[in-house]
Amino acid sequence: MQVLKGIKVYVLLLNVDFIPVFGEKDLPEWMEFLFQLVISCVIGVVFVYMMERQNVTGKGSWIISLVLTVPTVFLYFPLSHLAIKDVPGFMYAEAIILWTAGHLLYGVKSTKRKKLQSHS
Repeated sequence: MQVLKGIKVYVLLLNVDFIPVFGEKDLPEWMEFLFQLVISCVIGVVFVYMMERQNVTGKGSWIISLVLTVPTVFLYFPLSHLAIKDVPGFMYAEAIILWTAGHLLYGVKSTKRKKLQSHS
């Protein structure tokens, strides 16, 4: 979406420049992406744990996915405020919509993947 729209939501997603240890270094994109993947994996493990622990199926998986995904949507505001790099502004509506859509689509995709795995 960043390439198509020119709105730096990908830069915002990977941005870690405000974190003291990371911000002191100019990290390559692959390392920032790896950091994002680690966070994503942790959320995925929590999702699977909650699904297994609660013995959830069907609508319950959607609820758990939303519980884990909705807070990531609101991270847009502190992340855009704290960023040192050039990222979308705090109240840039189109960037907020892209950020929200991306995170919700990720949550939906994760839910569908878990559903498919549970049927095999």
